[in-house]
Amino acid sequence: MNGMNPCGVALRAGAVVLVLAVLLGALVGWLNVRGELTLQAGVPTTPASSEVIARGAYLARAGNCLGCHTTTAGAEFAGGRGVATPFGIVFAPNITPDARTGIGHWSADEFWRSLHHGRSKDGRLLYPAFPYPSFTHVSREDSDALYAFLRSVPPVERANTPHALRFPYSTQAALAVWRALYFRPGGFEPDPGQSAEWNRGKYLTQGLGHCAACHSGRDLLGGSSVNAQFGGGLMADGTWYAPSLASPGQAGVQRWPREQVVRLLKDGVSAHASVSGPMAEVVFTSTQHLTEQDLDAMARYLATIPVVEEQPARQSPASAEVMVAGQQVYEQHCAACHGDRGQGVSGMYPALAGNRAVTLASHINLVQQIRQGGFSPTTAGNRQPFGMPPYGQVLSNDEIAAVATFMRQSWGNAAAPVSPLDVLRVK
Repeated sequence: MNGMNPCGVALRAGAVVLVLAVLLGALVGWLNVRGELTLQAGVPTTPASSEVIARGAYLARAGNCLGCHTTTAGAEFAGGRGVATPFGIVFAPNITPDARTGIGHWSADEFWRSLHHGRSKDGRLLYPAFPYPSFTHVSREDSDALYAFLRSVPPVERANTPHALRFPYSTQAALAVWRALYFRPGGFEPDPGQSAEWNRGKYLTQGLGHCAACHSGRDLLGGSSVNAQFGGGLMADGTWYAPSLASPGQAGVQRWPREQVVRLLKDGVSAHASVSGPMAEVVFTSTQHLTEQDLDAMARYLATIPVVEEQPARQSPASAEVMVAGQQVYEQHCAACHGDRGQGVSGMYPALAGNRAVTLASHINLVQQIRQGGFSPTTAGNRQPFGMPPYGQVLSNDEIAAVATFMRQSWGNAAAPVSPLDVLRVK
């Protein structure tokens, strides 16, 4: 009686698995090198012109390079700031022209490859906490100007802080798989059906501005699909919610006058809103330094992001007990500035009635604002910003939940209540 040899079957199956693994590895490898060009090594011998350096300084502002590559009270661009992610902490590197610890030995080609392909000088894959999925749209001309500017800043000898990522996220293999799934090197392609100003706004917003890096939803692997772009999501460290730029009920500006969008990006305050939290830092270190023309271009583009209308969810009203407790906290700590009807004071304290930051589906930002307080940024158009004191050491989780619920369900606001457990879960 003829039969199959179990050992032979196992060997064949093992061989098939091995071949598939090799093919899959080859595919992942190819996806990580496609489109890359041969690099020219060596730093330039001819200094860049003052005009190119000035342009690079402006572009560094547009990309908010200081925001990540400078620690509090640290030397500019010397790195060391940690970016918390669900997988651990990524520390920004030193990008001053120091020869030993910075990018002093980088060539212009190697610098451009880091933006366009997400690779370091030695070819290592970079973590997307450095937003090369956005920077891949930056032109070579702008990359070279950035490079020239960074070579002009004072060199600082500061060794890079090793990343603190959990296994297997700390491996190049895991990063290669992530890139194969989510990253495609590209370039900016103007839309011939749109104006030059609109295309400029798209270039800044999707490229150096890397707005999608925060304002897009992400899956469990930290990846973002095209469909999730600008749809809102948790910040990388989970401490704030970046609201959707597609939803007029969150942070969408499709129905705003364009000049008000420009004012918000320039001054941090406008007739419609004011910025706080991480966005206040963006305005302070980046967008307030951009020209009116570039801000107007960004506003033109932001106004055309396809609108995603949110269906209002049926909200259960909070108990009378919670509303009374929340009102008591509000009257004691909030009403003096924000008004007994949440009406605020124009130019000083924002209204809470009808405030979309208060009624977001996510309660995280409201809880953080109550806990941490904060100021809108100091800018040329907002020289003496009014601030809010932190109440995290004054109010209990129960009291924060109650006053947040009271604000979300008063004066015509109709958002879900916030529980003490919700507050506890906010990092």
